[in-house]
Amino acid sequence: MSFPLAALSVFLLALGLSTGASPLAERLGRRLGMIDRPGGRRRHRGEIPRSGGLALWLAFTLAVLFAQLLPIPRFDPKEIIRLTGLLLGGTLSLILGLIDDRRELPPGPQFLSQALIALLALPFLIFIEYVNNPLTGQPLYFPPPVVVLLTVFWLMGMMNTVNWLDGVDGLAGGVVAIVAAVLFLHAGYRLDPPQHSVALLPAALAGACLGFLLFNRPPARLFLGSSGALFLGYVLGVLAIIGGAKVATVVMAMALPIADVAWLIAYRWRRGRRPTQGGRDHLHFRLLDAGWSPGRILLTYYSFAAIAGGIALLIPSALYKALALLLLASLLLWVLRQAPPESPV
Repeated sequence: MSFPLAALSVFLLALGLSTGASPLAERLGRRLGMIDRPGGRRRHRGEIPRSGGLALWLAFTLAVLFAQLLPIPRFDPKEIIRLTGLLLGGTLSLILGLIDDRRELPPGPQFLSQALIALLALPFLIFIEYVNNPLTGQPLYFPPPVVVLLTVFWLMGMMNTVNWLDGVDGLAGGVVAIVAAVLFLHAGYRLDPPQHSVALLPAALAGACLGFLLFNRPPARLFLGSSGALFLGYVLGVLAIIGGAKVATVVMAMALPIADVAWLIAYRWRRGRRPTQGGRDHLHFRLLDAGWSPGRILLTYYSFAAIAGGIALLIPSALYKALALLLLASLLLWVLRQAPPESPV
């Protein structure tokens, strides 16, 4: 089987499974009482189930398992070990999110559980061992303690970045789908030699996200919930590590939500508030309150992810990528200035 046909098969399977499972997840969310009701910082209309993570997890997991049956060359004998870690950690992230959706866990237990899930990735050979020096292009290897800390920080960071991004209908799922497409193109076509078997994983993620978006686009009838956000964040973080060690590519494509998280933490700290305190000071909420339509917000975030991801794919030099990132930072600064911070609700 050719690689394009295999990728299309995995993508369409994940898309179909997610589309079919989302109404079931919606009904299950209502039955289990995992409902978002209007009030406080939540200004949607009606009661919306926050159980979309179940559909995403089912679609992605089954599509990935199906991909292992396809006759695609696999050159890394340790690939199955990393795949096991990906599916195990993704499932644990989903379970943690379901518990939070049902019981609204305090920040302490949430972060501790996320750290344990991230640590569990290490025995499955999922870790950040080095980065490329942007000036020389040579790898800089880290000592083992730094490898552990950096991997945990990265995976927890991605889980919480996607979780905090999930504030406008269609926002988190759409951005993750775009970044997954970038990772697919990188692993499948930009690497030399290409990692076709690895590229099937982001193809499955993109399909699962797009199927879910049919029910999550404005006005949404199904939310990601913590289960979906933590699951997507963990999977995206792992794929950035195992997909040709392209953490930098994901950082570029996710620069806007990552910068918002960093800005928000600093902003709340300066005002003596806990970074985990809820409020409408997330960028997407501030833009909404400043009069931006949900469609305009989605277009801004989607365009930024696609342009930054395209730059990461098309520009081979690490130094030129750094310069391009500075230009993107200027655009990011402009977006951040479009709305003043809101007080927490």
